[in-house]
Amino acid sequence: MRQGIRVVVQGRSSRRRAGLAHGLWAAAEIAVTLGVVVLLLVVHQLWWTNRQAREGAEHKVQAMEREWGVPAARLPGPVESGAETEPAETEPTVGGTATGESRDRSAAQNSAPRWDQAYAILRVPRLGVVAPVAQGIGKRGVLDKGYVGHYPGTAQPGEAGNFAVAGHRNTHGEPFRHINRLRGGDEVRVETREGVYLYVIDASPAQTSPRDTGVIAPVPRSLVKPSAGYSEPGHYLTLTTCTPEFSSKYRLVVWGKLSSMRPR
Repeated sequence: MRQGIRVVVQGRSSRRRAGLAHGLWAAAEIAVTLGVVVLLLVVHQLWWTNRQAREGAEHKVQAMEREWGVPAARLPGPVESGAETEPAETEPTVGGTATGESRDRSAAQNSAPRWDQAYAILRVPRLGVVAPVAQGIGKRGVLDKGYVGHYPGTAQPGEAGNFAVAGHRNTHGEPFRHINRLRGGDEVRVETREGVYLYVIDASPAQTSPRDTGVIAPVPRSLVKPSAGYSEPGHYLTLTTCTPEFSSKYRLVVWGKLSSMRPR
């Protein structure tokens, strides 16, 4: 009788051990599967979205250059310091006696771009950035395509006021990945069908709140840090992106001023 009981107990114990082993194996398989899925998601975000967006943005830049008839020899690099930067007599450099009126008349010729339409090219020689500029800052229609987005309601290139744009710092082409490296004197070149506008970085990058709308005002000045910004009307450039990297907790802001312009 005792031997029979012992056999039954041993049978139940073996089944429990087998069930436990099966459960552990199933849990391990699930963990490995989840790990692979997470790894694929990371690869997709950090590599594939960048590759896809950069290729699309590059093709868009090339298409606009062909449409505008830009000579291939002039495509790379900033505006040269020689004859190419020398404005025509009817378009004096910023600071000239007639600059404001002639520049604003030229900029006024720019037709309002369609929503999410790429209509300009932004070049930052120090960072090696060449990206299309599109109207709006929506993710799907603009930023996730590797484009730089123009804040609606802010000035257009060359206009009086503040030409304010945004770009991704991480993933989807990340054109503004390294704008924290920009310093005073660095150049940013904006090209449109109508002309070429050279801005010069005037202030080092500043960190502020995502709700700090003052940084993209016509006369940009931080509402969070009133000491950061400008107090007089002018022709400004504002670059914005998220910071720190892989976070949208704050905004990184870089300002510049229009240095020169010339028609095509």
